[in-house]
Amino acid sequence: MTRTPLMAGNWKMNLDHLEAVATVQKLAWTLDDAKHSYGDVEVVVCPPFTDLRSVQTLVEADKLGVKYAAQDVSKHTHGAYTGEISAKMLAKLGCAYTVVGHSERREYHGESDALVNEKVRALCAEGITAIVCVGEPLEIRKAGEHVAYTLKQVRDCLADLDDNHLAQVVIAYEPVWAIGTGEVATADDAQEVIGAIRGLVVEMYSAEIADSMRILYGGSVKSSNVAELMAKPDVDGALVGGASLDPVEFAKICRFREHVI
Repeated sequence: MTRTPLMAGNWKMNLDHLEAVATVQKLAWTLDDAKHSYGDVEVVVCPPFTDLRSVQTLVEADKLGVKYAAQDVSKHTHGAYTGEISAKMLAKLGCAYTVVGHSERREYHGESDALVNEKVRALCAEGITAIVCVGEPLEIRKAGEHVAYTLKQVRDCLADLDDNHLAQVVIAYEPVWAIGTGEVATADDAQEVIGAIRGLVVEMYSAEIADSMRILYGGSVKSSNVAELMAKPDVDGALVGGASLDPVEFAKICRFREHVI
């Protein structure tokens, strides 16, 4: 099955709503100037919560091909949970995707695989695709336990989901030691783990689900290395951090097919 590549730019806690509008406009203009086909490569930005309404208004008014995502979601549907944002709220804003389980959420907020699983379920109930982040810290990589470590995360994050849920799941493999460090896993490193993840999905569910599920690589992705990563058979896109804040650079990443390996 042919999987449409997905390039998602995680802005993290950067850009206010005015900067967000300017960034999305420039990204869309840059892609349009290059005659980018969104059907060939899906392009998603992940702004902070405070930017989402402005981005929604821009995308809908100008009929842009860029999609947008939230960076997190609550497991709760509503109630006395100060500071939390529900999946229903995100659905009303037209979010196509939401990132869950990012390593920074895990590290700074103590989020567990079980909590990520609950968040995935909350998103699926509202028809939003979850981008589920997994990946190992440096000490696990050095010990040679990175595949087993990451597969356990995947197993727990996807536990007991039904086929309809799984159709709304994207996995992003982000080795923690490569996020924002300038270090990047080699294309072979990425393929090793991502291939193993796809094999686990076959084991847990079915070959059909595994063949249709998109699995991304994240961690210091830039235009100079994206083509080599995307040449691997199981790498279906990228979750891009800092480079996505530069709309020209992110557009180059999205147009990875034009780069020479």
